[in-house]
Amino acid sequence: MSTEILVNRRSIRKYKNTPVPADLLDKILEAGTFAPTGMNRQTPVMVAVTDKETRNFLEKENAKVMGDETKKPFYGAPVVIVVFHNPEIYTSFEDSCLVMGNLMNAAYAVGLGSCWIHRAKDVFMTEQGKELMKKWGVPENYIGTGNCIIGYADEAPEAKPRKEGYIIKIG
Repeated sequence: MSTEILVNRRSIRKYKNTPVPADLLDKILEAGTFAPTGMNRQTPVMVAVTDKETRNFLEKENAKVMGDETKKPFYGAPVVIVVFHNPEIYTSFEDSCLVMGNLMNAAYAVGLGSCWIHRAKDVFMTEQGKELMKKWGVPENYIGTGNCIIGYADEAPEAKPRKEGYIIKIG
């Protein structure tokens, strides 16, 4: 059994100014749809944003939530996949977190970098965020789980040492 993808994937915070080919993005999105979900309900929703204007708007709104509009929290990544969950379904948040994991691992598997960027919940609670959700067809009760930024990595960070006590074996 090979765990190479899972062990070697890193969060990327510097991207090349190169578009992500549509076929690779489609493979990543497909992998997201195969994340496990409670009772196979498949309730998370992914919105893939490749339009530069919308991507830049989302980044600006994300920076506002951070409290510093000069920041660039998407680090130059050309693609943002926003993952949403349905708070009315008990496992939906956890399901959407698994979708985020699949997206990041799939990106690495096809030669791309990725990073989970928080604050999707806050951005999509604003009036502008709610308007985007409506425009995109995302149910209004859904909540943003995270932003998965994707692109060609312009850095190769090393793994940090694993902490002591991370694993406890019984028996």
